[in-house]
Amino acid sequence: MSPAAGEVAGARGEGGGVEARRVFIGAGCNRVVNNVSWGACGLVSFGAQNAVALFSPQRGEIVTTLPGHKAPVNCTLWLPTKKDVLHVRGRETYYLLSGSADGAILAWKIGSGKGDWSHVLQLPGMHKKGITCLAGRMVSDTIAIFASTSSDGIVVIWEMVIEPTPGGSCKVSCLHTLSVGSKPMVSLSLAVLPEQRSHLILAMGGLDHKIHIYCGDKSGKFIKACELKGHSDWIRSLDFSLPVAISSEKHNLFLVSSSQDRTIRIWKMDSEAISSGSTAQLRKANIEMTSYIEGPLFVAGSTSYQVSLESLLVGHEDWVYSVEWQPPTVLPGNEAHQAMSILSASMDKMMMIWRPEKNTGLWINSVTVGELSHSALGFYGGHWQPDGKSILAHDYGGSFHMWRDVGLDSENWQPQIVPSGHFAPVSDLTWARSGQYLLSVSHDQTTRIFAPWRNQVNPGDMIYWREIARPQIHGHDINCVAFIQGSGNHRFVSGADEKVSRVFEAPLSFLKTLQQATLLKPDISDDFDNVQVLGANMSALGLSQKPIYTHGVKESPSSNSSDGPDSMETIPDAVPTVFTEPPVEDQLAWNTLWPESHKLYGHGNELFSICCDYEGKLVASSCKVLVPLLVPIHLIFVDKTTKTKPCSPKQVG
Repeated sequence: MSPAAGEVAGARGEGGGVEARRVFIGAGCNRVVNNVSWGACGLVSFGAQNAVALFSPQRGEIVTTLPGHKAPVNCTLWLPTKKDVLHVRGRETYYLLSGSADGAILAWKIGSGKGDWSHVLQLPGMHKKGITCLAGRMVSDTIAIFASTSSDGIVVIWEMVIEPTPGGSCKVSCLHTLSVGSKPMVSLSLAVLPEQRSHLILAMGGLDHKIHIYCGDKSGKFIKACELKGHSDWIRSLDFSLPVAISSEKHNLFLVSSSQDRTIRIWKMDSEAISSGSTAQLRKANIEMTSYIEGPLFVAGSTSYQVSLESLLVGHEDWVYSVEWQPPTVLPGNEAHQAMSILSASMDKMMMIWRPEKNTGLWINSVTVGELSHSALGFYGGHWQPDGKSILAHDYGGSFHMWRDVGLDSENWQPQIVPSGHFAPVSDLTWARSGQYLLSVSHDQTTRIFAPWRNQVNPGDMIYWREIARPQIHGHDINCVAFIQGSGNHRFVSGADEKVSRVFEAPLSFLKTLQQATLLKPDISDDFDNVQVLGANMSALGLSQKPIYTHGVKESPSSNSSDGPDSMETIPDAVPTVFTEPPVEDQLAWNTLWPESHKLYGHGNELFSICCDYEGKLVASSCKVLVPLLVPIHLIFVDKTTKTKPCSPKQVG
């Protein structure tokens, strides 16, 4: 089962029939750099295995999934884009492009803000390998030009013609094909040239550490204009701004680039009109001389463009995977205004907003957000909300992170609720014995709990499903899970690609969080005073989770290990918390663990499946080789002072 298929459906009978409705979708983001796109319609698209998922940041939930690809989705692109602000107003339908690892590109028609969708068409198979990037722009209200690049070293220029009627369709045709050689391109950006509205500029970056600039017209015929050198590693992201007028000068175009060399470069393109008679001379003489002094110079139509390095931004400590200009706004007079603000995302677990300083004009880092948890492994991309009020990142573990500026007089970026889910195949799932929540396990080596979260202020409001805990984070792929009898019916046993079954019990922090989510008063049998475990800590190797007791004495890190500060043992302690609102990713990944109470031995190979009887007193497990074992529950749950021996198959049977 793919993570995109992890849907919970409610059913009710009317007149003898059964009606099912979807109430929840849980899915994680594919671990690919260009996978996410935040559209002008307000929806975010991303690849979830072979499906394309759409989620609403306003509601914090996935609204639908788009099936159709036969391989994992690598990249998505909305048309119109966030930069096409003059072509967005009053539009009821948008188009979404998605490219997958088998080279296929699909086009989807999406209803504005609602997630209603239809599969429009599949583009001709021009690529032989996986799609790595999509970039495009609207050149009119009904025509879009976009480019696709692949691992096969081919860049294809496409034209999409959209019928203006509400029920109209679209037509896509291939305009031009560019071969870039043995080192493929992995990043693209497309823009309309200032002073030459009929000409387009395409920037490509890839494995040769160079930025390749191509110019063309709306017919799609592109020719190489120049190369921009400076980066010392792969070019991972490119983004053109809208034309910007600085100090009453002519409109200039800016290009921002990021690389695995940990730096960001801003390139400025000055335009200057030339006469038709001097064009040939400029191409032969001036370009060669000027390029050595001031930077590359190229000509498009009747305008020459001088490229220079505007700024070099150094601040990230790891690969910079994504850079993006803040989306433009519409000024009175139907004019688009480009804000001088850049968002960058890096594998150092940080996103930064860069702006020029008012007095000196030097670009500085004005905002930094990120994840300090040791469990985070860096960001694969960062994206602006169309109005620039929120920023979104997706990370190595398939999770989303969103911050919103809630400040009044000054900027104050605070974490927001986003959807979550497994980013690898879901292997098993089960309802809690009380029916209050759903527990799922996956080959992403996590166990997750999803439950409906009720609004405490207005309990009658719409209920959204949230991930409220991540009881187990393991070092092996988890294959199976089953709930068993326990105090409050909150105890489960899971099996992974190892020979041991592990039993987990709900800590006090989860029991109180569940009470906050469901707004239900605790049962008489739920005696919280008898629960002595507050939460759990992860071990250094990530295989077992040790309890944190409510009245325990917290040991100093030096007492746990004699190793130095760089040892694997110096992992920070978890902080079990009772949440009054849905937890965000950083809290889920570290502060919602359940303690491991028992290990069940007996198998000689990796566990394959596990289940329990109706009363929850007997657990049956099987592995890939040996005969299934039947384990009495009384042999597992013993007094903490009693020692138990591993059960052999003969003893159990």
